[in-house]
Amino acid sequence: MRAAVLGSPVAHSLSPHLHRAAYEGLGLYGWRYEAIECDEAGLPALIGGLGPEWAGLSLTMPLKRAVLPLLDTVSDLAVEVGGANTVIFSNGAGHGENTDVHGIVQALAEAGVPRPGQATILGGGATAASALAALRELGLHEADLVVRDPARARETAEAAERLGMTLRVRTFDRLGTVPEADLVVSTLPAGAADGFAGPLARVPALFDVVYTPWPTRLAAAVAAHGGIVVGGFPMLLHQAVRQVEMMTGRSGVPVEAMRAAGKAEIVRRAAPAS
Repeated sequence: MRAAVLGSPVAHSLSPHLHRAAYEGLGLYGWRYEAIECDEAGLPALIGGLGPEWAGLSLTMPLKRAVLPLLDTVSDLAVEVGGANTVIFSNGAGHGENTDVHGIVQALAEAGVPRPGQATILGGGATAASALAALRELGLHEADLVVRDPARARETAEAAERLGMTLRVRTFDRLGTVPEADLVVSTLPAGAADGFAGPLARVPALFDVVYTPWPTRLAAAVAAHGGIVVGGFPMLLHQAVRQVEMMTGRSGVPVEAMRAAGKAEIVRRAAPAS
């Protein structure tokens, strides 16, 4: 059986290392998992050309939203969030799922982050919508969203409406007007949140989706003041665990073997070239 991660760019993805470690631990030696460079324009032809040997796909940006109209069925959660990061093939049909939400919830639980009473999300992309859904699972019905341009938060605001959540949108220049949060979720790319390390240093808990380079300046500031800090790798790990369960139909996925494989690859990439 075959599976792959699609995206553009995709060479940086840790998914092959995580999934291959899972296959080895499960004894699925006939399974293959690869990384395939694919943009939105090439997605319809690629999915349409897959044969019966394909079990599933993992999707990174910019494909999570683009894939929805190409699928036969989509889970309620993926519809609400507005994006699927997982495609499962069965009997010739493609089904879309979102395991990012599960990854966020599991990462926060694993780190011992208490259920927040107030949360703030930095950034308004697809991951922000998944973060909103994760906050709903944690019992929140409202959140603050901080973005550079409110117009770019439109899709996240629409996701909030589908999720039945109240979303207050502010710009970064008004970060000081955002109520103090128990949890800050940064969905910004590496380096983009560096300038907020000072104002947000004393938050009780931070989830930063960046996993390399780590720690980010924001994460280091929060940790220095005694806050709980969760990086992006645990989210990536746990969403991949759920993907493996869905694609293989197997339970008992070797989480620690996957964790070790992912961390080893991060260390390898960070090492200076010899």
